[in-house]
Order: sequence, then structure tokens, then C-alpha cells
Amino acid sequence: MSNKRPAKDRAWELDFLRGIALLMMLFMHMSWDVRYEFRVDTFSYLEEGWFWSFVHPVIVVLFVSVSGICCTFSRNNVKRGLKLLGATLALGLGTYLITTFVGIECLIIFNVLAVLTCGIFLYALISFIEKKINANEKAVNVIMGLIGLYIVICGCEIHYMDYSSDSLILLPLGFEISGAPWMADYMPLFPWLGVFLIGCVIGRLCYKDKKTLFAGKGKVMTAIARPVEFIGRHSLIIYLVHQPVVYAILYLIFLIIRTAR
Repeated sequence: MSNKRPAKDRAWELDFLRGIALLMMLFMHMSWDVRYEFRVDTFSYLEEGWFWSFVHPVIVVLFVSVSGICCTFSRNNVKRGLKLLGATLALGLGTYLITTFVGIECLIIFNVLAVLTCGIFLYALISFIEKKINANEKAVNVIMGLIGLYIVICGCEIHYMDYSSDSLILLPLGFEISGAPWMADYMPLFPWLGVFLIGCVIGRLCYKDKKTLFAGKGKVMTAIARPVEFIGRHSLIIYLVHQPVVYAILYLIFLIIRTAR
């Protein structure tokens, strides 16, 4: 007998939310390419304080917290973490080669995939210790939530600290690194690891049965949500390939425009 969960029980709302966050992220990256790589004076929202102070954090909080919730569904987070670690290292190596030999500034050293990798391994460790010592589930939730909240608070305050270092070892924490190369899509552990842990707590509290909280969404909602859910379910591969695909499409579009003039 198959152990696969019936499709009607799948927490579709998590795929949907992660898909929405990813679509917003893809639009932002496309806007960046058009404005800064192809030098087109448009998408000026990228230079507005309201975007970086409100909209961008909302996008990242949604993506990271939903990933934390989904982490509580997995039967083997170590395997998921290793898979994501491989993708993170491959992305870093690929962007290094492109930056060095092609001349497109896109170096990624520590980004959202690295944060999720650390979060998944941390949750796997917490789950192992919890089972090993037969810890009280409610106590673990409280401790994990408080640690997550502490990391978030520290991350929000870290920019006000008068501290810098020339050691790249501290780069993942969010401190200013003197002499560090320009990095694309940089995301430190503080505060985002805290957001991930809070997502894990939400998953443990709200999804104990590993089922959707919104069963019977209806035909109209199903039709609307299906393509976004698909994006959310395949977020890793889409995230990895979207930038070169978008860049190639934009390159061809602007090449055709220049040729036609």
C-alpha cells in the first residue's frame, strides 16, 4: 500500500504562498536586470525606500517562513539539506565563474538558499535531540520560537553596531566585511534564520496532521491557484534557472530592438 498522502490533503496553501513569493522575487530580479544590466531607465521602484523597507522584507519573510513550515512535513531533513547544500555550492561556483570570466557581476556567496540550508540542518538537529531525550513538544516549541525571535531582533539591530571585520567567516552573520566583493542577492543568517525557525514553530502548531487547513477550495480557486502552486512546488529548480533564462530572453529582446533601429 502506498504511503503517499492523498492530493486532497496536501497543504496547497503553502505551495500557493511560496509560489506567490517566488513570482514576486522573479519580477524583482527581472526588474534589476532591465534597469542595471541593460541600462533602461525604468522600474525605478528599486531605488525607493518603501520597497526595501516594506515590500522586499515581506517577500523574503513569506518565502523563508513558508519554507520553515514545510520543513516540519519532511521525513528526512538531512537529505533535503544535503540536496539544498549541493544547489547552494553549485550556484556559488557558477556565479563566480560568470563574474570572473564573462564579466557579469552576479557573484553569490551567501543568499536565501544558504539560509534555508542552515535552517533545515538546524531543524534536523533539533528534531534529533528532541526524540533522543524525549523532550516535551510544547517546551521545544517555546524554546525554538524564542530563539527565532531573538535572532530576528538581533538581525534587525546588527546594522546599528559599529563593527566590521576583514574575515569572510563572519559574512553569514550579517556583519560588515571590509574589502568584501560585491555580492548579488546577499542574505545573512541574522535575522532570516530566526524567520525560518518561527516558520518551523508555526508548522508544528498548525500542521500537526500534515494536512491542508483549507480543504474544499472549489473549482474556481483550484483553477486560479494551480499554476501558482506548481511554481511553489518546484521553487528550487525555478530559482536556480530563472536568472540565466530571464537574462538570455532580455538579451535577445534588446538585441532585436537595437538591430531594428
